[in-house]
Amino acid sequence: DKYDNGDIIVDNKSTKKFKNKDWDYYRNTYVGFIFQEFNLLDEYNVYDNIILSIKLKKEKVLLDRIDKLLTNVGIEGLGKRRINELSGGQKQRVSIARALVKNPDIILADEPTGSLDEETGKQIFELLKIISSEKLVIVVTHDREYANQYADGVIEIQDGKIVSNNIENNNVENRTFKTKKSRLPFKDSIKFAFSNLSSHKVKLFFTILLVF
Repeated sequence: DKYDNGDIIVDNKSTKKFKNKDWDYYRNTYVGFIFQEFNLLDEYNVYDNIILSIKLKKEKVLLDRIDKLLTNVGIEGLGKRRINELSGGQKQRVSIARALVKNPDIILADEPTGSLDEETGKQIFELLKIISSEKLVIVVTHDREYANQYADGVIEIQDGKIVSNNIENNNVENRTFKTKKSRLPFKDSIKFAFSNLSSHKVKLFFTILLVF
């Protein structure tokens, strides 16, 4: 979605003239996403889901770094576990690790506890609170209790309009806007494509049959 008026400025760079690819590069460099429904690749293991995020930035994959990250988010030793073998809380921790491995400036979480039970949801918010000591964490939630308990500032929106905002505007460091292109290497694209086909054998069979 594009904004209707005003401007969004990132590190002294106006985004008014951004094309789709510019937004892709911005998201790939600046933002780590955490979704309500996790948006993980179920047929792959934890390592592969996180590695995909690294390769989109064309960075070297270091398993030691990923293992340390898994320990930090509370799922140590689950790197080779398939996503469909994990609990909801574990899946959300994987998605948090996937967001953090890019080392983004912003973590954007959309109802990160909406699919979790109360106790697990509390654990996820406590983890996000720890992360917020080093990064800007923006959480969209309908849970006022969690917002008041964990947030440093709250913007309340009703019908698309801001009705309250207790966030203070502070001066930030003067930085230069810089992004990395987001493109999965061709070799990895082929690998993921064939892996996806092999994990859906019935679907593959009928697709081949229809093609013939």
